[in-house]
Amino acid sequence: MVAKWMKTRQTKYAAFASVYIVVTLAALVVLNILANRYDKFFDFTKNKQFSLSEQSIKIVKGLKRDVTFTYFGHEDSFRSSRDLLDRYSDLSPKLQVRYMDPDKKPQPARAAGYRADSPVIVDSGARREGAKSVTEEEVTGALIRSLKTAERNVCFVSGAGEHSIDDSNRNGFSFLKQLLEHDNYKSRAVTLTPAAPEAGKPMTIGQAGPAAAVEVPKDCTVLVVGGPQESYPPLAANAIRNYVENGGSAVVMLDNVLRLGQQEPAAENPDLANVVAGWGVTVDKDLVLEGDPIGQIFGFGPEIPVVRQYESHQITQPLTGVMTAFALVRSLDIKSTGKASVDKLVQTSEESLAITEIGPGGTVDAKKAKHGPFTLAAAGTLSGANKGRFVVVGTSEWATNAFAGSRQLANRDLFLNSVNWLSQDVDLISIRPKLPEDQSFNITTPRLATLFWLTWFVFPLGVVGFGLATWWKRR
Repeated sequence: MVAKWMKTRQTKYAAFASVYIVVTLAALVVLNILANRYDKFFDFTKNKQFSLSEQSIKIVKGLKRDVTFTYFGHEDSFRSSRDLLDRYSDLSPKLQVRYMDPDKKPQPARAAGYRADSPVIVDSGARREGAKSVTEEEVTGALIRSLKTAERNVCFVSGAGEHSIDDSNRNGFSFLKQLLEHDNYKSRAVTLTPAAPEAGKPMTIGQAGPAAAVEVPKDCTVLVVGGPQESYPPLAANAIRNYVENGGSAVVMLDNVLRLGQQEPAAENPDLANVVAGWGVTVDKDLVLEGDPIGQIFGFGPEIPVVRQYESHQITQPLTGVMTAFALVRSLDIKSTGKASVDKLVQTSEESLAITEIGPGGTVDAKKAKHGPFTLAAAGTLSGANKGRFVVVGTSEWATNAFAGSRQLANRDLFLNSVNWLSQDVDLISIRPKLPEDQSFNITTPRLATLFWLTWFVFPLGVVGFGLATWWKRR
């Protein structure tokens, strides 16, 4: 009787269903165990909005000390903040995140460094820093500031028409100042001043007297020469030379000296050009035009070369797959000497040209032009005990607010990586957190008309047509 019951169709179906249910439940249990043990997610957003940047990952995984993130807010906001903060703690056992309601626990909140303007406090043991919002840019910036306790100053030379860090217009450097603060650098404008106190009031670059000794301030970690429009006198150029050759670091950006339309060109700056030539970098008096059409994606013409491949160097190593742009750039000839070792950073494509004159109406004689590729930026290290470092770029436009502030370009990463390398903070060299992109869909009049016809006629008639075709086929 039992054997007959086991052979019935209902018994077989029940057995198959039971085995299927048991296997399914076992698979679900195993998947849940693996999910709890190995947290893994995939971010398919265009700008990786829900993934940490390379810089954040690099810093957290490289922690040498315990760090605590404390989020302050109401309990109902804990869940939304976990979406970001728990990504940090998942990267390293040295980073812990805790959540605290300052209204319910005022005493522990004050002990943890609670501030009304900072929802997240980063405590590295040596220093506490606040993030003013729960965004990756703010949180990673606070983490860097808490870890980098030594004072580091980036000094921007002023007095000869350089870009200003206080200028928030397209041609200013105010965005660079903001970026540097996130990496815990202090930035300020400096004029090269006489060393002797009895010389009187501070003198700008163009005012240095014949008997005055000019020097770069000793507390400058990195000196930035941001596109002087006037020539530096020999005293100022020598001050920059002495600063770097005595172990300092500098970014030197020299703008184009060709007349382009009605705009006055930058001065040739022969003394400063001779300084970098002594380090193995000759700044040519030309204009580089890019023949590769990749710049058209951004609406750029050939006078703004867009670079997507970089030479091998610590500064450019993280820039794989991103693009940078260099407006009105001149080419560089580099040659390592006994005094310095120089490396290329950025080059144009083989389709590029370098011209030394522009004809009436902006015409260019391609037969007289040199053919690429051309070096646009270079980095070098001086020989000897001090080992000063320098970066030379054939334009200053690439670092202005218009280009460094672009979401589509990596100019800001190239600048900050250069400063990190010059100040020997190589652990910060990376791709920074990207700003959230506006993904809104703009409804124009043509698009509105298209949507009207699609929703009221095309889609409904398509469904009706498909139904009629199916009915006819079956009939």
